[in-house]
Amino acid sequence: MDFNYLAIVVAAVVPVVLGFIWYNPKVFGVAWMRAAEMTEAKIKGGNMAIIFSVSLVLSVMLAFFTNYLVIHEFGVYGLTGGHLDAATTQAFLDEFEGTWRTYKHGALHGAMAGIMFALPVIGINALFERKNFKYILINAGYWTICLTIMGSIISGWIA
Repeated sequence: MDFNYLAIVVAAVVPVVLGFIWYNPKVFGVAWMRAAEMTEAKIKGGNMAIIFSVSLVLSVMLAFFTNYLVIHEFGVYGLTGGHLDAATTQAFLDEFEGTWRTYKHGALHGAMAGIMFALPVIGINALFERKNFKYILINAGYWTICLTIMGSIISGWIA
């Protein structure tokens, strides 16, 4: 299994592009600022070059990991620890490779990751930070949609 590096790069840009839309004041930006107790002064006080650079690096890491969530052939290698002989591995891949490599299937697994992973992580942190339910929904919704799109791109874009 090879990584589709172009799909990973495109998927890594999704959180940045979607973030511009999602957190825009005309969408969820104003509600998020209230729920997050964010002020214009706090926003202007941050180093945006560092914030966006680190966010992009983290998005690349997330896109690489998303491969393992949406492309099942990677599971063969993980399940066997790489101990399958070449003939057995090739026979398996000949029969099943690409079976689930669709945009729709990747979107499903991305959405599942958002709901079953991002939502609980964000929710637990928010509870201890004393954030309200709106904060949880805005942020978990953002990550669920991001992961849905990222999973779709990575699974469906076959090089």
